Amino acid sequence: MYRISHRIVPAALLLALALAGCRQEAEVPGGAVDGAANGSAAAPDATPEAGPVRLEDVMESDPRYIIGISYPPGMDRYPGLAAELKRYADAARGDLMEAVEAYDPAQGSAGVPYDLTLSYDVLMETPAVVAVQAWGTLYTGGAHGNPLVARFVWLPQRDELLRAEALVPGEDGWREISAFVRESLHAALSHRLDADDLEPQDRSRLQRSGGKMIDDGTGASPENFAQFEPIQGSGGRLRGLRFVFPPYQVGPYSDGMQTVEVPAPVLLPHVAPEYRELFAAG
Repeated sequence: MYRISHRIVPAALLLALALAGCRQEAEVPGGAVDGAANGSAAAPDATPEAGPVRLEDVMESDPRYIIGISYPPGMDRYPGLAAELKRYADAARGDLMEAVEAYDPAQGSAGVPYDLTLSYDVLMETPAVVAVQAWGTLYTGGAHGNPLVARFVWLPQRDELLRAEALVPGEDGWREISAFVRESLHAALSHRLDADDLEPQDRSRLQRSGGKMIDDGTGASPENFAQFEPIQGSGGRLRGLRFVFPPYQVGPYSDGMQTVEVPAPVLLPHVAPEYRELFAAG
């Protein structure tokens, strides 16, 4: 079953989102760009926590900060996944509280309250694959908050979080994936610039600067492809993966979060044998 969960968002999360929306943030264009997010707050840790983890929504505030964290229901039945979701949220909260503790009231009230808004949604849930996305904003001053993005692909039958470096263990695989992704991102950049109807010199300048960000952010290493989500195909198998790139990785903040779908035929020659059965062969 492929689904996106729809949930009632806690009041504190709605309030925090409203506050974040009042700040001047760059609009995100449509098309190949899905929104604004950033995974800088925390990367999933490779070491699972001991014992079961309870996922409880958080609604907390005082004059200095607001926290709203919303978890998807039912993730407790996957204890390892629940631990990963909790760890990511705890790391983001730790970043917020570190900034709160460092705040000097003598600076005045500008920029406060700081806030953390973080919500999880189930993208896919099958016997073989459970995928969850995290989205939100961490604001600790400035013109806008740091967008948060993370993807968690859990394999219940293996009791394992699927990681890029395990999925594709060889350098040759990442070179091919990188080339495919770069071509897609360069084409999307060109289409956006065409739509903007720029002067030739401005278009050329933006093509060069944007192209450099794409090339720098898609080097052939698993660290650049750590955030991905499955694309469901027929027969319960995957027809590919959608790689997710936060703002600043392959474009400026104003371009938002960009994604590229890589089909199974491109991936399969390089996927580790133990994960090949997840993908459709054709």
